[in-house]
Amino acid sequence: MPDQDQILLRGRLLSFSAIPDSPDDKGAYSYEDDGALLIRDGKIVARGRYPDMQAACDAATTRIVDHRPHLVMPGFIDTHIHFPQAQVIASWADQLLDWLNDYTFPEEKKFSDPEHGRRIASGFYDQLVAHGTTTASAYCSSHPASVEAYFGEAERRGMLMLGGKTMMDRNAPDALCDTAQSAYDDSKALLEKWHGRGRVHYVITPRFAITSTPAQLEAAGTLLKEHPQCHLQTHINENHNEISLTLELYPDATDYLGVYESFGLLGPKSLLGHCVHMTSREQQVMRETQSVAVFCPTSNLFLGSGLFNKAGLESAGVRTAIATDVGGGTSYSMLRTLDEGFKILQLQRQRMHPLTSFYWVTRGNAEALSLQDRIGTLEPGTDADLVVLDARATGAMALRMETARTLSEELFVLQTLGDDRAVVETYAAGVPLKT
Repeated sequence: MPDQDQILLRGRLLSFSAIPDSPDDKGAYSYEDDGALLIRDGKIVARGRYPDMQAACDAATTRIVDHRPHLVMPGFIDTHIHFPQAQVIASWADQLLDWLNDYTFPEEKKFSDPEHGRRIASGFYDQLVAHGTTTASAYCSSHPASVEAYFGEAERRGMLMLGGKTMMDRNAPDALCDTAQSAYDDSKALLEKWHGRGRVHYVITPRFAITSTPAQLEAAGTLLKEHPQCHLQTHINENHNEISLTLELYPDATDYLGVYESFGLLGPKSLLGHCVHMTSREQQVMRETQSVAVFCPTSNLFLGSGLFNKAGLESAGVRTAIATDVGGGTSYSMLRTLDEGFKILQLQRQRMHPLTSFYWVTRGNAEALSLQDRIGTLEPGTDADLVVLDARATGAMALRMETARTLSEELFVLQTLGDDRAVVETYAAGVPLKT
């Protein structure tokens, strides 16, 4: 019988090693129109042209999976998402602070119930997988049980996932508030239990400055200093009302980023959601600390927050990532996210090439997470997290593809018209997950 741990996966392979400036930038990406990946024990062990790979494999011990004519790429990576908001996505709201008070906080109260958390985790992961996402960095609720549910589901599915307990000790309902000490204690216990277990990465998670006292942000900074291997995630400069309230609560801060800076929360593993309204000083500090600005296009549009200035941030030397931000974001799909991101950038005359788009949601986001040695690539030795895409998945896509002549055109069709119907299969560590 064939060894089920050794698979030769055939298809049109596309992956990136750098940001491609154009289709002619062949050094930035690799494309094989009849390629194959040899997968064993959850890892890519070899890559090449299918005829060469097949000839080198023992037919008796290798199972062939043929995904032609579809594209095979590294799985999509979502760098900012809210697990407890799965049931408030598509809720009619005004702006950010109204959204939190009217929908998010009431919903997060439910996660004190471990059974509720487990049920939502199952549905949440189903959506990620259906849309081709193999890794995400998520905010859980303030309840440790929500983190247990989130990571338990990741472990069951063998997915590389990041997340953490949301820390907040003020300006939220009492049922959701912890304290500086309990947030530190709970986060440390969860971190020690889960970080590095299987494929799980713990993220220290103060929601944002409005819902954390100085004592709590100090506790978050202490955790990060004690565990520098961990990521940190929070929000910044999403909405004008949010910025004003933050500066009222922290009157001695130079600016919003200065709050986080003063508590040692910035660094190459710090993921700062939104970064819509950044000052030049904040951009300079982001560059110096190598902190990551996370673009959440569907959320920024839905809540009327503003336009992310990708070109401005990157020209200032700031690292960037892109994310869905469900449930303020309106889709789990990184394809839909790219489409809306393209439009936001187009409004600012920052036209993004489709090759750049797909770099961003694979290798680019892996680099933003400092995990490019594990995910976001098809290189031998990395984890076999993959997505298989069909650019003819719907009638409209198939009709458009009749006139598509290049790989770039195909990618733009996927980005502009694609959704979960375009995802043929999703693999985590070489195991097909899509139901």
